[in-house]
Amino acid sequence: MCKVITVSNQKGGTAKTTSCVNLGIGLASAGKKVLLIDTDPQGSLSISLGYPEPDEMENTLATLMMNIVNDEEFCLEDVLIHHEEGVDILPSNIELSAIEVSLVNVMSRELILRQLVERVRVAYDFIIIDCMPSLGMMTINALACADAVLIPVQAAYLPVKGLQQLIKTISRVKRQLNPKLKIEGILLTMVDYRTNYAKDICSMVYEAYSSSIKVFKTEIPMSVRAAEISAEGSSIYKYDPKGKAAYAYGELTKEVLNG
Repeated sequence: MCKVITVSNQKGGTAKTTSCVNLGIGLASAGKKVLLIDTDPQGSLSISLGYPEPDEMENTLATLMMNIVNDEEFCLEDVLIHHEEGVDILPSNIELSAIEVSLVNVMSRELILRQLVERVRVAYDFIIIDCMPSLGMMTINALACADAVLIPVQAAYLPVKGLQQLIKTISRVKRQLNPKLKIEGILLTMVDYRTNYAKDICSMVYEAYSSSIKVFKTEIPMSVRAAEISAEGSSIYKYDPKGKAAYAYGELTKEVLNG
């Protein structure tokens, strides 16, 4: 039974893509079949996994979505990338921005990605969707096809304040488009344990949300090595296997596997 997890936060710089990459590859290392879908026109996930020029790719997620909009047959293998660390990737590039604009006039425009995911989910144990930092049409599509949302939140005041808006959007999508949608959990990221400020922010999140929403026990520490992996095209497990970030993402993977 495949589980579709959308990783979303409208704030930029909350380690969404880093969390997608390392959770996905962590699950693959645990023997699961994993597909990572990049729904960001900037191609952040694609770049992080070793494809530094996504705009030069001929076939991407935008190609498949246009096939669905135009009611045309498509071949997933034309777009799928098999990464050396055991995950499959559906890459994205700037063409996705044009898709987002053209979806305005499409019937059931919030459900285009769901049609694609329903076609491919039989082949995977987990599908993890990386969202752009916005609450636009592509993010709504990603929420409308997900079983659960994982929310990475930087341990800082403004990102925590932005949580309320995201949770309202998730509730609206659940009510209008996707009744099965639930929140997988809030993941605190970039936690600098040396400061009382970070500890206070973490406490604030637990106090405000843990009674109604799961807050992961695992916290992702501030790590220069984790920030560097985007340029390396690999996961933290390969780049810095003995580091604190690799350990933390390993623990997060166990939490997700154990439900």
